[in-house]
Formats: sequence, C-alpha cells, structure tokens
Amino acid sequence: MAMAMDARRLKTVENVFGIESAGLLLADILPPWLQDLNLLVEQVEAGRPPGAPADWQPGVVIRLPFSSKLSRDGLVCPQALMAVADTAMALACAAAWNGHRSMTVIDQTMHFLRPVNFDLLADARIIRIGRTTNFGRVLLSSAIDRRPVGMVSSAYVML
Repeated sequence: MAMAMDARRLKTVENVFGIESAGLLLADILPPWLQDLNLLVEQVEAGRPPGAPADWQPGVVIRLPFSSKLSRDGLVCPQALMAVADTAMALACAAAWNGHRSMTVIDQTMHFLRPVNFDLLADARIIRIGRTTNFGRVLLSSAIDRRPVGMVSSAYVML
C-alpha cells in the first residue's frame, strides 16, 4: 500500500494510466537527447482488457520513427534500439503502477535479430513486479510487417 502512495502522479487526464498520461510522462522524465528520438506512444494496457488471455501482462507499445540521425550506413544504431527498449519498459512499469516511480535499470540484455532501416515498434510487458525489483521483456519489431528485430529482457530496482 505504501508503494502506491509513493507513485508520482501526473496531471489528471485519465482514471488509469493511458496514452495521454504516457505522453506527459515522456515529456516530464526524458532528457532532451532522448526526446530527440521522437517516440510515439501507440498503445497502453494498464488494466486487463475484456477477454484477455490468462497470461496477459500490463505494458505499452511505442514507435520509433526511422531517422537518418539515428543511423549509420542506413541502419539504426544499436544504442538507439537499447534506449527505445529502456524507455518502453519505464512506461510499462508506469502502466502497471498507474503512475511513475523512480527506478533504475540493473540488468538489460538485448538480442539483435536483424538490421533496422524502418519504423520500429517496441512492445514492453511487465513479467513480475516485486517489492523492490521489477522484471520485463520488450519485443522490437518492424512497424511494417511486425517481424521481430530484437528481444530485450530487463530488471529495474525502485529507488
């Protein structure tokens, strides 16, 4: 119960953490260099949708528009992909908590499956929320055909 009280609440825009809240959070917590990625929030699932499968997990989907500023030889650099995955997990945690809490990554592993030269979707899901540590996964895929381009597993500690 105390953890719920510690959640940083944004301006009231929705009853549950949704797309508007996620957009405000991106503007509030991201440093300017990360805002230059021009990330777009596509979907937020803070609560179990009707008819969701038993293994449903809270999460978000964000889009990284392709940009030559993030590329070398026409391919998005791996550092940008990690930044997108980390940002998606921060938003997924906020969706699960219905608000932002200070946290930091303690482990993040990415498997690159193929090069990226197109808009990218990052689907971040919370696997487990512990008392002080959270675990999640991010599937990076093409926004065109949804084929996977990367997988990320991560762990965060709440500050």
